[in-house]
Amino acid sequence: MNTDACVISSSVQTDQISDDQAGQRIDNYLLTRLKGAPRTLIYRILRKGEVRVNKGRVKPEYRLQAGDLVRIPPVRLPEADAPALVGQGILNALEEGILYEDKRLIVVNKPAGLAVHGGSGLQFGVIEAMRQLLPAEAQLLELVHRLDRDTSGCLMIARRRSMLRHLHAALRGEGKGVDKRYLALVRGRWPSHLKKVHAPLLKNNLRSGERMVEVNPEGKESLTEFRVVQRFGDVATLVEARPITGRTHQIRVHARHAGHPIAGDPKYGDDDFSRMIRDIGGKRLFLHAASLECELPGGERLSVRAEPGEVWDRTLQRLSGGGR
Repeated sequence: MNTDACVISSSVQTDQISDDQAGQRIDNYLLTRLKGAPRTLIYRILRKGEVRVNKGRVKPEYRLQAGDLVRIPPVRLPEADAPALVGQGILNALEEGILYEDKRLIVVNKPAGLAVHGGSGLQFGVIEAMRQLLPAEAQLLELVHRLDRDTSGCLMIARRRSMLRHLHAALRGEGKGVDKRYLALVRGRWPSHLKKVHAPLLKNNLRSGERMVEVNPEGKESLTEFRVVQRFGDVATLVEARPITGRTHQIRVHARHAGHPIAGDPKYGDDDFSRMIRDIGGKRLFLHAASLECELPGGERLSVRAEPGEVWDRTLQRLSGGGR
């Protein structure tokens, strides 16, 4: 952080947690409350006990309760007139990509290549951009779930803690759950009879810090349902993938395990196949969160679809022999 562009908050502040704010982790609350403060600072003031909840120390994973009193120490924050973090082009793309919106929830069509949140060397992601786009709601906006950085499509952002809690329960399978469907362009001819990949997944962190996932009997139970949507001879297949469980990189690893890696996947893909797709203009990961359905708190059914975009459509057209 450039200290020349920072000021120090003048005094200790005390927040009382409302019913709508209850349930979130203290570290996530502080990241939103102290807008612009780096994660390292948040964890440092928690570790040193400078942040207190009801006059006691808490760990980053502590979940706030309604009525909690949170002591926030003076910290360095960006000046109010500091340059905006997110460029207008990205803000425009997200605003145009809003698929559904009410007072409790936003569903946006996330572009490929944009992370869902900042960190690990990234200054910002979708959530920071949405907080900049909707500054009056910045402290309320929270990611409901995540998508890989290079995956596009339906992403839910809660505007109320009550909605966040409801959707987290649905994602755990409570009630009627959340039905998420993805499109993926995979190598070769996916067999019509292969409708499920049921293989346990285990996360590993490499020395470089990169996270990789592998099929391993010691891993967590993981199940993905697949359906053939369109064939491109024996070269490639467009499939619909429905993750029944929600493991990291699940669809990507299950597709590779089935012998049909996804085009443009730098971790689990096939370099020759990805190069061939890239040569006809497909410069992206061909995994797209195409639709989701869930029940909202009032009992109404939410159903949204997201289009994968021009690069995706043009690449499939070229695969079909529709020109270059």
